[in-house]
Amino acid sequence: MKKVYNIAIVGLGQIGLYLYNEIRLKRRDIEIKTGKKIKIVAISAKNKNKKRKYKVNKKIFNKNPFDVLDKNPDILIECIGNSDGVSKKIVKKALNKKIHVITPNKALISKHGDKLAEIAEKNKVNLEFEASVGGGIPILRTIKEGLATNKLFKVYGILNGTCNYILSEMEKTKDSFKNVLKKAQNLGYAEPGNPKLDLNGYDALAKVKILSALSFNKKISNKVTLMEGIEYIEGKDFDIAEQLNLRIKLLGITELVNNRLFERVHPCLVKKNTYIANVSGVMNAVILNGLPVGESVLQGEGAGPGPTSSALMSDLLSILRGNIKFPFGVTSKKRKKIQVYDVNNYVNSLYLRFEVKDKPGVLSQITKQLARYRISVQRLIQIPDNTKKKASIIIITHNVKEQYSKKCIASFKSNKNIIKKPTVIRLF
Repeated sequence: MKKVYNIAIVGLGQIGLYLYNEIRLKRRDIEIKTGKKIKIVAISAKNKNKKRKYKVNKKIFNKNPFDVLDKNPDILIECIGNSDGVSKKIVKKALNKKIHVITPNKALISKHGDKLAEIAEKNKVNLEFEASVGGGIPILRTIKEGLATNKLFKVYGILNGTCNYILSEMEKTKDSFKNVLKKAQNLGYAEPGNPKLDLNGYDALAKVKILSALSFNKKISNKVTLMEGIEYIEGKDFDIAEQLNLRIKLLGITELVNNRLFERVHPCLVKKNTYIANVSGVMNAVILNGLPVGESVLQGEGAGPGPTSSALMSDLLSILRGNIKFPFGVTSKKRKKIQVYDVNNYVNSLYLRFEVKDKPGVLSQITKQLARYRISVQRLIQIPDNTKKKASIIIITHNVKEQYSKKCIASFKSNKNIIKKPTVIRLF
């Protein structure tokens, strides 16, 4: 058995650079815990001379990322972060060359994980991606190993620290979405350029797809059933939620409904006395429901170089200990495709906020239209703004099918008394 493992790292952004430094600092600890020595033999990034927080060894620097594979690494750590392009090509090439791969790249795994897993299994090497979901929370290893004999039927939680920070801060400070987003960017919680993939739910949905594949021993679904972000949430929604003893959270949810897969990401109104309602800031939390274990909760920091590096190091030690495993817990041959649940049948109670012209008959127009689409009102709140001759009308509905609520909301587009598209938040 090998005593020295050579490591190559491609991508020296926030995550890759932090990990590079961690490996250098902790080589002795790693040797004590695994009995193996490690050596970083190659690194790659776009700019060799870029000023970086940690000093890198320029003697092992490669401008072309594919050149690192010629340095005979035993393990490749991919930290570029794209779903396709160099990320996909170099991981695929490494696995075909019988090189173990570690990556925090959720976009890559959620899109190409099935195919890459088949290649890893064929070549008897590991494809490790613990850091792709939940940052430092060991959620994937918990599902693959700790809960391996349990039958999971629902997994949900807060899977995006950026959105959770923004929602928590808007509630606490009463500041606007725009201002809080800017604060999140200044603190490094949100991308400085374009944070769209965090805010629109895409990031959380990629994690949901990975959780589904592991939890239910199924192939990764390539269909989007329901994905909504937080850009449309306003301060007044938090004020109303407070009155109702509720809190707004962006949740990622996957479950089996009549043996069909139902994956979704959207803002939810949750009761303040629930566990998930009290996970604030950049924290992530994942709740697993299964048999015989019941309910399990894992919580921790879900983003940033520290937590992500912790998960990457966990994957590294697993490989060094000689644990050759199926990437998704079971062999690809045993993982089947699963039919997707029809989102139109999803039944839920809704929070609807209408911004309207303050004039007689508008409320009647709204309630009549709701009745036309079989939507009944459970609670109604009106907040007039006399200075602007406008009003906010908030309606909590009884349970309604998604197909009716979608058509109903779309139908309000032609009503000139409604100033903008109604805000919809589902109760959880």
